[in-house]
Amino acid sequence: MALKRDLAIGIVMGLIVGMASGYAITAQEINSLRSQILGCQLRIEELEEIMPPLRSLAEARGILIGAAVGYGPLKTEPLYAETLGREFNILVTENALKFEPLHPSRDRYNFEDADAIVSFAESNDMKVRGHTLVWHHQLPSWVTTGNFTREEWIGILRKHIIAVVKRYRGRVYAWDVVNEAIADDGSLRDTIWLRGIGPEYIDLAFGWAHEEDPQARLFYNDYGGEGLTQKSDAIYNLAKGLLERGVPIHGVGLQMHISLESSPKPQEVAANIHRLAELGLEVHITEMDVRIKHPVTEDKLSAQARVYREMFEVCLSAENCKAFVMWGFTDRHSWIPSFFEGYGSALIFDDSYALKPAYYALSRFLLNDLIEYRRLENN
Repeated sequence: MALKRDLAIGIVMGLIVGMASGYAITAQEINSLRSQILGCQLRIEELEEIMPPLRSLAEARGILIGAAVGYGPLKTEPLYAETLGREFNILVTENALKFEPLHPSRDRYNFEDADAIVSFAESNDMKVRGHTLVWHHQLPSWVTTGNFTREEWIGILRKHIIAVVKRYRGRVYAWDVVNEAIADDGSLRDTIWLRGIGPEYIDLAFGWAHEEDPQARLFYNDYGGEGLTQKSDAIYNLAKGLLERGVPIHGVGLQMHISLESSPKPQEVAANIHRLAELGLEVHITEMDVRIKHPVTEDKLSAQARVYREMFEVCLSAENCKAFVMWGFTDRHSWIPSFFEGYGSALIFDDSYALKPAYYALSRFLLNDLIEYRRLENN
């Protein structure tokens, strides 16, 4: 889409310059130019059709690239499912594995949506990130209004984790075991689980998940801890403490919900990933989107593309960064407009599934990096 627009703008500007110079344009010449434009558009469409999808380039480079998936559009929009399966080799369950939709009453589970998403991933040779086993949001009323003893709270959380992880044993590649347990000031967030059980709920959750599926990769996941900040220090110290206590944690998820005005510095993200590597931990970028304040302009889309490329380059350059996942992939289905007034256009496909500059930035960087990687391998 961007290439077609740039081409058309260039031709129109040429016509304007020609007219300003006193050049007379005949109807025949205008028709000829129109034919040339249409011909160029067809060639660009042909090139787009033969462009390797992101997943092919990523697999050749040894990294996972993916997106969060909503059950609704997966079920009702063929183009959504087609694009998802073509472009990505890992997906994350956007809402289907959260406590509230999955466990609506104490003795009842609803696995229908999650089963459909996991089955789609398997039929398209995609890995699955399970999101999330423990979180303080999207809890059913029977949990939020319950008056339980500490032992009962432990039993509720244990039963939930065991039931969910057991059902998807061997089918979910990685779990966000605990999500957003740290407040912005670096303290433990005041949640229903902290109040009901105490700080050890984090250790217990990882232990129960590992017992049910020893092969699954287990992650702590959070927002705002991508660079070098008070919160990222707290996340680092939490992960370090878990390891020192022998808790089975394998990685840290950096959500990366950012805007053009507040994107982290690439060198700080790289330093943060490096210190997690020194602990022996993997890193996944788990929920990336780059929101743009309205109105959306070409300059803002170019800046967004640069941010996506910079963060992807940081990840690909780190041996312990194994996955680059976005919170959705098309602006047609994005949480941003509903939660950030005046913002949108945060993903790499627009609301008509057309490729945006951010897509081309990722594709071009992957291709160039793969060429260099192969050259180094052969030397």
